[in-house]
Amino acid sequence: MTFAYLNSLSLAYNAVQPRRPRSPLDRQKALAAALVQDPGVKHGSRRAWHMYLIVLCACFCSSDSGFDGTVMGGVNSMHQYQTYFGMTGAGVGTSIVFGIYTVGSLTGTIPASILPDRYGRRVSMFVGNIILIIGAFITGTATTRATFVFGRFLTGIGGACAGASAKSYLAEMTAPQDRGLYLGILNSFYYVGQISATGMMVSTGKYPNNWSWRLPLFVQVRPPSSDWSTPELIALPKMVPAIFNALFIFMCPESPRWLHTKGRRDEARKVLADLHSSTGDLYSPLIDLEMEEIEEKVAVESYEGEANEPLLGSDDAPKAPGRRPKHFWDFSSLFKDTPGTRYRTYMVIMIVSDSGAFGQLSGNGMVTYFLPNLLVIAGITDQTRKLTLNFLNSITSFMGALSGAALVDRIGRRSVLLWSTAPLVILLAIASALLSDPSTSPTRGSAGIVFIYLFMVVFSFGWTPMQALYPSEVLPYENRAKGLAFGNIITQGSSCLNTFGLPIALQLLNWKVMLIFVFWDTFETIVLYLFVVETKGLTLEEIDEVFAHPDPRKFSVDQKMLRAQAALRAE
Repeated sequence: MTFAYLNSLSLAYNAVQPRRPRSPLDRQKALAAALVQDPGVKHGSRRAWHMYLIVLCACFCSSDSGFDGTVMGGVNSMHQYQTYFGMTGAGVGTSIVFGIYTVGSLTGTIPASILPDRYGRRVSMFVGNIILIIGAFITGTATTRATFVFGRFLTGIGGACAGASAKSYLAEMTAPQDRGLYLGILNSFYYVGQISATGMMVSTGKYPNNWSWRLPLFVQVRPPSSDWSTPELIALPKMVPAIFNALFIFMCPESPRWLHTKGRRDEARKVLADLHSSTGDLYSPLIDLEMEEIEEKVAVESYEGEANEPLLGSDDAPKAPGRRPKHFWDFSSLFKDTPGTRYRTYMVIMIVSDSGAFGQLSGNGMVTYFLPNLLVIAGITDQTRKLTLNFLNSITSFMGALSGAALVDRIGRRSVLLWSTAPLVILLAIASALLSDPSTSPTRGSAGIVFIYLFMVVFSFGWTPMQALYPSEVLPYENRAKGLAFGNIITQGSSCLNTFGLPIALQLLNWKVMLIFVFWDTFETIVLYLFVVETKGLTLEEIDEVFAHPDPRKFSVDQKMLRAQAALRAE
């Protein structure tokens, strides 16, 4: 009787004590044993198709950004649009029309840092897309420039909020061995919108009326009518992905990590079992291991006074002792907590979703926004030919992005970035040399454009999938939504340099602008080699351990155990 009583006390004591976290070696052994009993979801199975549909729904949050940037660049060059709104294609008015979208995206960091943690990733995507739909409708029915600009401002807010939430959502939903593929596809959907826009403009650019700029912005097929000469329904293609996401996002499960932090552990376990277990067993060894890792992470944060801390300073949430509540405008947690936290933030600044200090300033922005200008430098002035070549660039870039998304889980994050950045220096240097004096030979100018195309294929292979994947992986749960919102600030700041600075630079320097990016890409390659951490095949909780090391880059590269663990999961 006494022994049974003491044993029950011991069990009760152990139940309330936080479990000692496993070492990386223990995790490797536990994972190997779990995979023997439950190898995970097989691609092509019914459970895999469930995940595919969830990924597709989230990807609708990505295609709009590609459509907006490309189609507005094409539309802005059409005299029919310029006549309707009294634009010239350049100057202050055009800068406002383009720049207001960036201002809206910056403003979108507010809901993007509030909604995901407080109400869930799905709610944030839904609200962002509703704002986008309202903005697109206002833009499409605008009869004045002021209304048109206001609609684009709302569209920027909605797109930023929905896009950031989609990235954190997929990072937390996917299994580590597939995370690179799915997040790579998410960011690659940028080109779905871009291909749609450029493909339509190849044909509509020949029209002498408002259909030339309206059809690329209009996806619904219906017989022509006279009232289409006004800008109604201008943004339906932009609205269509948002409408699909808003309609179907609540048919998708919520992030299991968000559910767990809200105390809904049974729901979190069910989501993991449905999407990660080959049999859907709630108590599969693989699911037990994933739940244990999540619980260990929460236990450590709770011990440090962080797990139950309100991310947004809500009055009804429990306050951690000695720590002040965080507000949506307070990004100090990204820099103050630990050296590892700051290291992660610096990674986000370099490789931030959609674009960033490196991802946008590698020279890709010059090609995306101003390929027609580069074609003129090469001696190509025919409008139809320029539109066709712009369309072809979208297709080849998309192929490069999908290839990178398919291989990033096999090659590794660090290797993909290094092997896709170093060649950019060579390709851009050759292109600049060929375009320095294309008048000597038409073949020389055409060869220069070929190397521009190759530049974009290589860039898309490495950077397009990584811009969505890497920041979502390296940010810890408690900072993921806020970190991605902060990343959007860096994104839009870099975009401003491209959209406002490059037109002036191209006018003054012509082909020499490319030399600036040659030197910058060289600098990028050196920095990436020295600092980028390998995260291939690791769970989000294991990535936290890597960044807790004094030298995360060296630890991730040199530790044979981590490489073996990543290889095991890639098989």
